[in-house]
Amino acid sequence: MGSTGRAQGVSDTAPAPAPPDGRRPVVAALMLGMGLAALDGTVVSTAVPQIVGDLGGFAVFSWLFSGYLLAVTVTLPVYGKLSDTYGRKPVLVAGIVLFLVGSLLCAFAWNMASLIAFRVVQGLGGGALQGTVQTIAADLYPLKERPRIQARLSTVWAVSAVAGPAVGGLLAAYADWRWIFLINLPVGAVALWLVVRYFTEPARPEPAARARVDWPGALLVFLATALLLTALVQGGIAWPWLSAPSLALLGASAVLIAATVAVERRAAEPVIPGWVWRRRTIAAVNLALGALGLLMVAPTVFLPTYAQSVLGLGPIAAGFVLSVMTLSWPVSAALSNHVYNRIGFRWTAIIGIGCAMLILAAFPLLPYPGAAWQPALLMLLLGAALGLFQLPLIVGVQSTVGWSERGTTTASVLFCRQVGQSLGAALFGAVANAVLLSRLGGGDLDSVSRALDGSGGSAAADTLRRAVDAAVDHVYTGAAVAAGLALLVLLFVAPKRFPVRTDED
Repeated sequence: MGSTGRAQGVSDTAPAPAPPDGRRPVVAALMLGMGLAALDGTVVSTAVPQIVGDLGGFAVFSWLFSGYLLAVTVTLPVYGKLSDTYGRKPVLVAGIVLFLVGSLLCAFAWNMASLIAFRVVQGLGGGALQGTVQTIAADLYPLKERPRIQARLSTVWAVSAVAGPAVGGLLAAYADWRWIFLINLPVGAVALWLVVRYFTEPARPEPAARARVDWPGALLVFLATALLLTALVQGGIAWPWLSAPSLALLGASAVLIAATVAVERRAAEPVIPGWVWRRRTIAAVNLALGALGLLMVAPTVFLPTYAQSVLGLGPIAAGFVLSVMTLSWPVSAALSNHVYNRIGFRWTAIIGIGCAMLILAAFPLLPYPGAAWQPALLMLLLGAALGLFQLPLIVGVQSTVGWSERGTTTASVLFCRQVGQSLGAALFGAVANAVLLSRLGGGDLDSVSRALDGSGGSAAADTLRRAVDAAVDHVYTGAAVAAGLALLVLLFVAPKRFPVRTDED
């Protein structure tokens, strides 16, 4: 085992692009940018009643979330390629500016359609923030120090995402929902100033001819992904799965995916180059983190409903049941380097996802109705397991490529995770509704939660609670299956040792 660790070992002599003191303002900017992108993914959720009451458009308000998610996801590969072609700084600066413009426009939206459109603008900037922040973090730190910065970013992401609903609710209740977007402006301005003032990329040799960006490929990637994710996000909600809109979107996305593959094969500088999938390490990490996005839907989407509907907790207590995962995740991630330096990236991730699979499979075994500490304990353990799984894969895959490929590689990993999340929301939503249909003869989790809220302690309330309990149990079983798929990928697709580069070019 010791030889494995040394084969994947850290190059102690690899120079960092900037001295530690010079990195601190840049790291602060990265953390602010990561926090903004994470916060705005969830901050709107608790302010929906106030927004709808002011602007109307209840029938389409779900696009406040879907539009942002779609824009972030479909732009990740494009921004990754742009950062490898033109450098990280211009892409990050453009992303922050676009995000702030979108935030300002959202604050002055006059109806639901305009707010949705401006949320898409926000998402276009958020895509640059997500991918480029992770890439710059890998550029700034040599392999030995990367777990520390990645753990910080993971902590910021987790805390911001979990705190988003609380922040949105407080601002909507005690100020005005428009402040949800206005508070982005001073925070984003500080991040922008820090990046412009302190972030200087190391000089790189000028290529004989500047690489051309594959704009036709970028457009096809954007359109194909947008149509596919729209079908997944809206299918079974806005229209039935086998209806004309779903079939049309899925058919059109299939045609565009085929066209994308054809165009990218002929492009001199493709947005999603073929080596992303030809290299076993990157392909395996993409698939494994796609499964991570899939399984994360269970705790983040369904656990709060379970805590309120089955356990009878209030919103704050239900949020705590989920948020304990953010306590163990960054600690486990920060300590993971002590494990993978001994046994390697692959085996560390295998241990993490194997434990996660067992924890997710244990959720359906919880007693009914049970106590709040029981799912909270499982989430605490799940956070520790996933910290041991995700961070070694991200650090490992970033360390297999040089500077000129790191942006594309990071973006491909995040892209697959986001697609997995969208697929999980559609798949597990269908599973939950199917279970409720069989137990109650119809309904969905939202309507059941509202019914429970007004049912008191009646026998009907107990029937509803048991139905929700069964539905969430099935979702967690599906999440355990997703973890099992990730485990199989790491066992049989990933190479035994990641081919880590020690030149840090």
